[in-house]
Amino acid sequence: MHAIEKILARAAHREVIKSGEIITCDIDLVEINDLYLQVIESFDEMNGKKVWDPEKVVFVFDHYAPAPTIKSAQTQRDMRSFAWQQGIRHLFDINTGVCHQVMPEAGLVYPGMILVATDSHTTTHGAFGAFGTGVGATDLASILLTGKMWFRVPEIINIKISGDLKPGVLPKDIILYVLGQLGTKKALYKAVEFSGEAIENLDIAGRMVICNMAVEMGAKTAYIQPDEATMTYLKSRKVDFDKVVVHETDSDYQFSEQHNFDISNLDPQIATPHSVDNVVPVGAVKGTKVNQAFIGSCTGGRVEDIEIAYNILKGKKINNKTRLVIIPASKEILLECINRGYMQELVRAGATFTAPGCGPCLGTHQGVIAPGEVCVTASNRNFPGRMGSSDADIYLASPATVAVSALLGYITDPRELEGEV
Repeated sequence: MHAIEKILARAAHREVIKSGEIITCDIDLVEINDLYLQVIESFDEMNGKKVWDPEKVVFVFDHYAPAPTIKSAQTQRDMRSFAWQQGIRHLFDINTGVCHQVMPEAGLVYPGMILVATDSHTTTHGAFGAFGTGVGATDLASILLTGKMWFRVPEIINIKISGDLKPGVLPKDIILYVLGQLGTKKALYKAVEFSGEAIENLDIAGRMVICNMAVEMGAKTAYIQPDEATMTYLKSRKVDFDKVVVHETDSDYQFSEQHNFDISNLDPQIATPHSVDNVVPVGAVKGTKVNQAFIGSCTGGRVEDIEIAYNILKGKKINNKTRLVIIPASKEILLECINRGYMQELVRAGATFTAPGCGPCLGTHQGVIAPGEVCVTASNRNFPGRMGSSDADIYLASPATVAVSALLGYITDPRELEGEV
């Protein structure tokens, strides 16, 4: 079996499983964000009284942090009350950050676990060797009652990425290129394992970017085999290693599909409107005027991303007709960026910082875009209306491309600022 299948089999108390089977698994952790009050409402409709295990339930207020409307404030109020009444101590309020960042930071994510959340980008946690997947409100409410969920065992695709990245080319460029080659439907209800020397050479932040956007090709979950880098990160987060189970894939395992990419000569990539797989080299759209640039979200708001912007923009000023919004993915990242002097220098360069959270990534507040505007963003989706007006254009790119484009006021290959990236 594949390591993913072994994770599922262990949770289903089975020795062997195979793709296509329907199984019921014990869930190790569930997370509810502040879009989904319906989880609590469905829990009540199911006559729920107590969640199955308060230690395995997480609430994160990130999509509306801080609350921009009366309705979102009421939702957060009701979720706080539920968490307090249920004895749920893992409540990450509006001062904390994006769920997919704060859960690993808190030591709640580890290899071999099953993590289910009300967010499609839960595939991010495959970077830690976890089975992470998103579900709807009713499914999540059912898990709150029982601690279990059914799965159809997915087929597994292997995407092997070899070669060394050239200067100015980042993990975001890798996954955009893969999406451009394979499309948005390649992995519908399938699992995707990323492997190869290029993946092994990535730090944890880079692996999170890769797994995060696997869902954009329809993946049920994503996976990277845990290694020394994984264990070093887990130790830094004081993870309970009694829970950690690292599964190995059987040597004779047959993937449903195998795709190989050599990124040695990869150029910076960009997804043009209005689909994540509408990908071209950045140079193909050079000169496109940019009204707003965004660095943030569960894809592009880590210290590593903000550091790249700092290195490009320190001592400079962004274009006076372009806005640059930067939102750290967590409070911890915000503090680290302050400690390193990144935030101060970027503010001097013209950037606007807001509170840790999802921000304009979902088009509700903290920097939505107007009709006719162009936004280049380090986030993960570019369909119409994603970041504001449905008549705006969104381009997905690496934080380096975003920062350089903010500096010059038009989409630009970051390598044109030689030595800055």
